[in-house]
Amino acid sequence: MTALAGLYAITVDGTRGDTLYSQVESALAGGACILQYRDKSGDTLRRLTEAKTLLQLCDAHQALLIINDDIELCRRSGAHGVHLGKEDRDLPGARKILGKDSIIGVSCYNDLQRARAAADQGADYVAFGAVYRSSTKPSAVNAGLALLREARTALDLPIVAIGGITPENALPVVEAGADMVAMIQGLFGQEDIYRAAENTSRLFKPF
Repeated sequence: MTALAGLYAITVDGTRGDTLYSQVESALAGGACILQYRDKSGDTLRRLTEAKTLLQLCDAHQALLIINDDIELCRRSGAHGVHLGKEDRDLPGARKILGKDSIIGVSCYNDLQRARAAADQGADYVAFGAVYRSSTKPSAVNAGLALLREARTALDLPIVAIGGITPENALPVVEAGADMVAMIQGLFGQEDIYRAAENTSRLFKPF
């Protein structure tokens, strides 16, 4: 199983079908080792089909597939895990459904206490953000480098940083203690997705 470290790619909500697969293939080939499938639509059948196809792509690149928010889609697709936000099912409930081997990540925004609670409940990783101003969520709370450094000292589980991260500004985030940097537009909004993934993945090699 791929370690929870490196480039964490998050698909752009609304990108579908062959375009989605092509973009993800480029990111995985460039070195992304975790992929989160994010689709907020209610099209259950299409989402299941896409999740299963993305799982095949991830398996081919020895990467992990995480489903955003949807525990049932995670279970039905056979994905490696689920990512939970503030409004989603509680972590123990998700664990009961998905089992001990599934990866469960939790959004902690800028709240270290929420991260500690998630760790106590058995989260596999916690995510903080937005580290930088994000075009995807412009109103997101700020969770800067100082918080990442504090979290790295306080927590003994993998940390994801998200929000406005690009290949050009990711190094300080890694140096602050993030095990994973999550990118949406910073990766899939780039003209050369493969090169963006490759340049970001290189940042983790010395650490």
